[in-house]
Amino acid sequence: MGEVNVKLYLENSADREMFRRGLLKNEEVRNLETSAVVDTGAVMLMLPQDQVEELGLRELRKAIVTYADERKEERSIAGVVTVRFGKREANVDCIIGPPGSEVLFGQIPIEAMDLIVDCPRQTLTPRPESPYLPTLKLK
Repeated sequence: MGEVNVKLYLENSADREMFRRGLLKNEEVRNLETSAVVDTGAVMLMLPQDQVEELGLRELRKAIVTYADERKEERSIAGVVTVRFGKREANVDCIIGPPGSEVLFGQIPIEAMDLIVDCPRQTLTPRPESPYLPTLKLK
């Protein structure tokens, strides 16, 4: 199976709210575009520390993360970041990874945006039954 890489647009959610309230200009909303590996084994979005700092996200709490090789480590969680892929978006917290580390696009934002990962085709697309808006389960 192939690795799925995507471009994500990230934005500081608090800055966007300040813009909506007339307290910031649109060009002052911190944002960036980044490449990410779609990682269905990861629960959350993981951003490298340098991108978290560029976005001006604040540390919210700590968590223990388990890596693919079963190592465990305490990492900080920051937020809130708006993640956009195509016409879909979600507001999520992120794990702060080491500076320069790979961006990992995990299950929580993938599910929130109702996206389907196709590893053989190396694509990430909206669920066919809901091409315009995410369909979210409430059961």
